[in-house]
Amino acid sequence: QVQVVESGGGLVQAGGSLRLSCTASGLAFDDYAMGWFRQTPGKEREGVSCIDRVGGIMTYADSVKGRFTISRDNAKKTLFLQMNSLQSEDTAMYYCAARRYYCSTSINDFDFWGQGTQVTVSS
Repeated sequence: QVQVVESGGGLVQAGGSLRLSCTASGLAFDDYAMGWFRQTPGKEREGVSCIDRVGGIMTYADSVKGRFTISRDNAKKTLFLQMNSLQSEDTAMYYCAARRYYCSTSINDFDFWGQGTQVTVSS
């Protein structure tokens, strides 16, 4: 049984930093590209960042480029998202997702999802 679990969310002041983690079990982690997504009430879930299976290719939404960094540790089956210079617009539920082999910009292409971790940025 595949389990994807996010952690690290919380309340932070604008300009601050948070580091999200996501652990995945029950799958061959290094066969999967991993992505971070976020969603606020009433809005569609949007892609934030994605990393390929070996961590050589990373993509970012324009809104987070230069502030967020995605990384992974395949030995520990863990995905990370370092978020710096946080803004109130970054407030959202953040989700981790796994897709076999390659990143995709389509949410529907991802196979496994976590339950999310809330990030709240106060201004």
